[in-house]
Amino acid sequence: MILSGRNLSRCRSTWATPSGRAEPPGSGGGLLSVRALTGAVFGAAVEVAAIVAALALYPSGLGEGGERRRPGGPRRSAPSDGTTALPAVSADSPVLLVHGLCSNRAIFHVMRRGLRQAGFRRVVVLNYNWLNNDVRSAARLLAEQVERVCEDSGHERVHVIGHSLGGVVARYYVQRMGGDDRVHTLVTLGAPHHGTLAAALPLPLRAIRQLRPGSDVLAELAGPAPGCGTRFVAFHSDLDELIVPAANARLVHPDLRIRNVPVRAVGHVSLPLHGRVVGEVCRVLRDARVAEPLAAA
Repeated sequence: MILSGRNLSRCRSTWATPSGRAEPPGSGGGLLSVRALTGAVFGAAVEVAAIVAALALYPSGLGEGGERRRPGGPRRSAPSDGTTALPAVSADSPVLLVHGLCSNRAIFHVMRRGLRQAGFRRVVVLNYNWLNNDVRSAARLLAEQVERVCEDSGHERVHVIGHSLGGVVARYYVQRMGGDDRVHTLVTLGAPHHGTLAAALPLPLRAIRQLRPGSDVLAELAGPAPGCGTRFVAFHSDLDELIVPAANARLVHPDLRIRNVPVRAVGHVSLPLHGRVVGEVCRVLRDARVAEPLAAA
């Protein structure tokens, strides 16, 4: 199921700065308000459809996810002088997908198909138990999965896409567990980088408590990360009902190379299912093999 619509969203990439803010284009206040309201109503309706679709697909995503491939070539060894060299990413670099709370690999049905159509042959999903794992333990599972994928494929580096909690899990792996040696580009979709007030609900899951603003995990991620070799691309929507405030899905950190991508009128569950978002993610990863300057946010 691909969710799309002419007025549903407009993805526009912007370089993030601490004080920068993307302003939507418009030529008339009244007309803009009507269009925004129409887009929001339509986006909310699509979000309801996305939730229904996610619930219907959930049983198909139970069990192990991912694909095991034959090695694609020999592993490169470290330089003889002992320095750490980060190899260039290739056109067919593996892509790992990390889902969020109340979800599993089924949420990436559209994303996986879009990535394969874009030429990414190795698309693997980390299917972890969100009831039993918090951010740190899920990050350890991701680290193990990345090593397996690199071993199987012969690639030194991968791309990672994380939806919601999955984006925070992947970021923890990159920033706090040395994952930047392996991850070239980390794309997050509606990830609560600065927490969400929705996590204040009195639920017993530790992962939810870690998504509250000011949690110990978020404090760790806000700490220094000098020399981090991963580039970050954070998609954030103005209609994200689970990231409160919605701006908290933007990533701001002085040591990271960040690109924030605003999305209009797309709900939280819709993000990995929406045709335009999937297309923009594919474009971002296709362009990843081309060196480009990234501004620190």
